[in-house]
Amino acid sequence: MKKIILWVVVIACVSCNTEKARQKVEEFRLAQSKTEINTVLDAWHKAAADAKFDDYFSKMTDDAIFIGTDPTENWQNSAFKEFSKPYFDKGKAWSFIALERNVFMSEYGDIAWFDELLDTQMELCRGSGIVKKVGDQWKIAHYVLSIAVPNDNVKEVVALKKEFDSIVKTKL
Repeated sequence: MKKIILWVVVIACVSCNTEKARQKVEEFRLAQSKTEINTVLDAWHKAAADAKFDDYFSKMTDDAIFIGTDPTENWQNSAFKEFSKPYFDKGKAWSFIALERNVFMSEYGDIAWFDELLDTQMELCRGSGIVKKVGDQWKIAHYVLSIAVPNDNVKEVVALKKEFDSIVKTKL
């Protein structure tokens, strides 16, 4: 009987330690993935600032979508490349520097979503998107850029864009 109790205690201790070890490995894997995602996003922004077209688009999936600040900017990757190429060819695309970023992981660790506050040539902007694991690399699958407007200035901005928005709405 003492041997059975001893084995039960040993198995319980091993199980607890195995679960703790598994949790530690999972926490490390999540932290490593978030670091990789941050590295990809920072390199993507830097490639635009340095006008490195191939580097920039290599960070995106082939079917990526880029949604810009203008209501007409909902770009499939190939159209976004075509639109962007002249800017890159001139040696200066755009410059976004993340001031803060939050990354959230899916349960299976193959998809993540993020939001970021950016310092840009348009002053503060917000970016958000989805990245997914393609092979052993994280790639941007969807990105949305928004100009950050202080709440106290919304009325002025709405008045400024009202005519343009009206034209866009009639086309839709």
